[in-house]
Amino acid sequence: MIKRTCLLVASTTLLSIAAHAADSVNIANWSGYVADDTLTEFTRRSGIQTTYDLIDSNETTEAKLMTGGSGYDLVSPSNHFLPRLIKAGAIQELDRSKLPNWNNLDPKLMKLLETSDPGNRYAIPYLWVTVGIGYNEDKIKAIFGNTDVTQSWQLLFKPENIRKLSQCGVAFLDNPTQIVPITLKTLGLDPHSEAPADFKKAEAALLEIRPSISYFHQSKYVSDLANGNICVAIGFSGDVLQAMTSARQANNGVHLGYSIPREGSTVAVDMVAIPKAAPHLDAAYAYLNYLLDPKVMASISNAVKYPNGNAASLPYIDQALRDNPAAYPPQAVLDSLFTIQTLSPSAMRASTRLWTRVTSGK
Repeated sequence: MIKRTCLLVASTTLLSIAAHAADSVNIANWSGYVADDTLTEFTRRSGIQTTYDLIDSNETTEAKLMTGGSGYDLVSPSNHFLPRLIKAGAIQELDRSKLPNWNNLDPKLMKLLETSDPGNRYAIPYLWVTVGIGYNEDKIKAIFGNTDVTQSWQLLFKPENIRKLSQCGVAFLDNPTQIVPITLKTLGLDPHSEAPADFKKAEAALLEIRPSISYFHQSKYVSDLANGNICVAIGFSGDVLQAMTSARQANNGVHLGYSIPREGSTVAVDMVAIPKAAPHLDAAYAYLNYLLDPKVMASISNAVKYPNGNAASLPYIDQALRDNPAAYPPQAVLDSLFTIQTLSPSAMRASTRLWTRVTSGK
């Protein structure tokens, strides 16, 4: 009964706002981050046309917003980028009176996000993701006898282990924002540390295993895992789930697993925020309300294989996805996760230099 009421409020509010909104809304979002009918269904319900631009990095979004004339009504920065945008005055505080289904959002996730957005004042969570180990079950068993080794980052950070894996291919996510804190955590250091001495330890650990890493890339590992071209990758959970789906559909004999190592890992949340100079404010709120509809967010999660921040959507998530610990980890694993925090300018420069040396192997 509660769910029915929430959906009715969302639908009524959406149409009410749409009646007074401009007839278009300009959205910037990551590639492959909506279901096939997300935008067309929004237009059907509201009468508002959508312009949907793809972004390739948080930095691109930031650069466009800083000009003050991006033309976007909605953007999707990752949670660790929010403090920069808030401090710069690039996004506006949300008016919760225009978001009646706010209570559909997951309170535990909202609490976690307060490190980036105190009071949850500027953005709503969209999809979230962990970083872990995607692996070929048969190849790992052939090398180590079982897959127990995938439950620790030592599978990759212990030189003798990764040397064995190099024979079948190892990929690392090309993302220092994720990999550097994970390295620090694996070394028993504070993953949020900005201490130069800690950065040096992380760099030394990465350079020691660098000869055994086949490549660094943001997405190539997805198809390579699915096709059996590599046996292990550090990657995003949703990407590995997509690789699992591809391998299963191809019926190619590749069996993939995903683990969040016991030492802990990162959780990243892509948010939705309204730029300060949004030209179609009512339309922006209409789309935000649409995203707060549990069935809408469930449809998006079912399509892209990432969990979302709308707790009321859980009953509508495909059971196979809902029951998959790679997508929805058990509480004990959730408790081991940590968010990425915004680095100071000097630490960001140090991290970038570190990563350049590691990826180049020099």
